[in-house]
Amino acid sequence: MTMATVTVPETRAFEADVSKLLHMMVHSVYSDRDVFLRELISNAADACEKLRYEAISKPALLGDDPQLRISLTLDKEAGTLAIEDNGIGMTALDMGETLGTIARSGTKAFMDKLAADKNGEGQQLIGQFGVGFYSAFMAAGKVEVASRRAGECDAAIWSSDGLGTYTIAPADSAAAPARGTRVTLHLLNDAKIYAERLTVERIVKAQSGHVPVPIFLQEVGSEDEPKQVTDGMALWTKAKSDISEQDYADFYRSVAGQFDRPALTLHYRAEGRHEYSVLIFIPETKPFDLFDPDRKGRIKLYVRRVFITDEAEILPRYLRFVRGLVDSADLPLNMSREMIQASPVLSAIQKGVSNRILSELDKLSTSEPERYAAVWEKFGSVLKEGLYEDFERREALLGLARFKSTMSDGTWRSLKDYVSALKENQTAIYYATGHDLDRLVQSPQIEGFKARGIEVLLLPDQVDSFWTTIGVDYEGKPFKSVTQGAADLSLIPLADGNSNAAAPSEHANSFIAFAKEALADQVSDVRISDRLTRSAVCIVAADNAMDLQLEKMLASAGRAPERAKPILEVNAGHALIEKLGQAGDNEEDRRDLAFLLLDEARIAEGEAPSDPRAFAERLERLMAKAIG
Repeated sequence: MTMATVTVPETRAFEADVSKLLHMMVHSVYSDRDVFLRELISNAADACEKLRYEAISKPALLGDDPQLRISLTLDKEAGTLAIEDNGIGMTALDMGETLGTIARSGTKAFMDKLAADKNGEGQQLIGQFGVGFYSAFMAAGKVEVASRRAGECDAAIWSSDGLGTYTIAPADSAAAPARGTRVTLHLLNDAKIYAERLTVERIVKAQSGHVPVPIFLQEVGSEDEPKQVTDGMALWTKAKSDISEQDYADFYRSVAGQFDRPALTLHYRAEGRHEYSVLIFIPETKPFDLFDPDRKGRIKLYVRRVFITDEAEILPRYLRFVRGLVDSADLPLNMSREMIQASPVLSAIQKGVSNRILSELDKLSTSEPERYAAVWEKFGSVLKEGLYEDFERREALLGLARFKSTMSDGTWRSLKDYVSALKENQTAIYYATGHDLDRLVQSPQIEGFKARGIEVLLLPDQVDSFWTTIGVDYEGKPFKSVTQGAADLSLIPLADGNSNAAAPSEHANSFIAFAKEALADQVSDVRISDRLTRSAVCIVAADNAMDLQLEKMLASAGRAPERAKPILEVNAGHALIEKLGQAGDNEEDRRDLAFLLLDEARIAEGEAPSDPRAFAERLERLMAKAIG
């Protein structure tokens, strides 16, 4: 289909992803079918908002019908429910592109989750992935969409039973909307309740009561005038005292496409040099697009109640989990989206809203630490991206950051908590990066710190390997990796009161000197460690080298230069090292032992031996000799 109009009916197959999605919708059982009505009303409201925007530069599009609205028509006898708007409308080409495909990224993830749904969560997923229209097939055996694009003469009708194909045909001009779109659902036998006024009115008030377009309800055969169910007044323009917690929750679900409740609601009006209203929410649960590669935010931008775009970068990308809107009184309505993004007014809004969100999170962390901990649990890994990207707000973000540590017993610790517990002569904030908290806490590199009662932050998120490397400090204390450089623990006594390790024996020194020579091609140095207490060996990166975890991450992504040789640290007081120093003069045996120690350190670091075959052969030789 290449033209905006059709002259004869055309039947087409849905794209494969849509067919699979429709099959899931039709054959899945949902705990709450009502979601489809919210999604269709949301689409209708979006169509009205798009017309409102286009009419700024083309007022003729509104014609003699300037009052935007959504109308619901119920026909109990025919078993149909129609949702009609007088918004922007669609051409036949628009129908094929919009209703025959899924354009929004994340579709496969949505369908995988839907297919695996075991807890009736399907209704929670629909809006989050931009596939709301197809939810109509949860309640309808057939769906018809009649539409006429604003400013166009021709109308078209799209119809499908959701079983694999759809048809687009010319529509009778008299029967089609004068402007906008009408979605008619031929309800399934077990969904006829959606043709009843009380049911539909209840759902609309509960789920769509705050869309910025008035909604009217009419029953076929009734002599009553259409009833206005909602007033279309933008919630964010009302006084906070006139809005209930439930009102906020309903609006959040509408604007965010989620079914949880907001963990934090922020509603205020900024006045002064620039005036704008803000109504934004932090969700209780992670949005499914949180880790989309584009890392785009989902804040809607309005100008004097006219929807402009949901693609303006109002918040930094590390706040992309925030949902809601900003309504500016200062931005010009006739400015292009590109010019708006470059506007100094929007820059001021971006700064003001971003700072306010961080300020509110800081207040929450102080006043209700348990609620804040729940927010950090969900979104901390995203907020930490700001430590790497946002120098201006880094201090505020460090204050918000929470960490698990060797001393936290599974709870969250702030950097303020950490600094207040510094040991005498401790000059740095120590941390260990990885991807598994349980493995991190067992790392041999932190043994000496634990023995001295020095707290080590455990950082399991990928972003931790980046922000810790850019010279960040907190209250003058630098961050230092326990797997990089010298530990410098000699000035801090052991917690049990014993003195630090005694000088190594002559035998230990002899073996360390031999290992340094034997392993010269594998490591940059073999040295005595003050960070080991129980383990015999570990590997660390040199002071001027890349930290071990970051090097592994970049190497696995094919983005690292040739890996630097690590340092092998040896616990000179360990019984094994002493025994190895006393081993015979057999050169091959001593080399085998040195290489096995290095491979042991690599395995403890979560790596494979550098040469698995050679590792196995050395182990077999030594086992054979030990047996006799």
